[in-house]
Amino acid sequence: MFMGEYYHTIDIKGRMIVPSKFREGLGESFVVTRGLDHCLFGYPMNEWNVLEEKLKTLPLTKKDARAFTRFFFSGATECELDKQGRVNLPAPLLSYAKLEKECVIIGVSNRIEIWSKPVWEQYTKEQEDSFEEIAENMIGFDI
Repeated sequence: MFMGEYYHTIDIKGRMIVPSKFREGLGESFVVTRGLDHCLFGYPMNEWNVLEEKLKTLPLTKKDARAFTRFFFSGATECELDKQGRVNLPAPLLSYAKLEKECVIIGVSNRIEIWSKPVWEQYTKEQEDSFEEIAENMIGFDI
């Protein structure tokens, strides 16, 4: 399980240090793709395979299913950690997530998310104001 919030930087070559607490769970190789809310999602291979199987069952006749699958898979790339625990993120993913220098890596159960620090700060500020309302709406999910 991934949890926590870690602040790092991205160097000029697009490399980012993956928090040591996340490295073992991600494994030697993992998948990074475009996520929702302009962040990146990072999945260990076993979780990626589960998600891939679920997405394969979406009906090709549904426009939203085709669009989501295209968006998700076209941005995906397999990443490997170097000896310093860094991952090299491709330019299209850096651009999508507005990642330039400062970033935030968060654990979200079965995946990590990589956020631009300013985008993360704006997102959390907006969500903090409505957190109680969001929590009330989660009642139907048995949480």
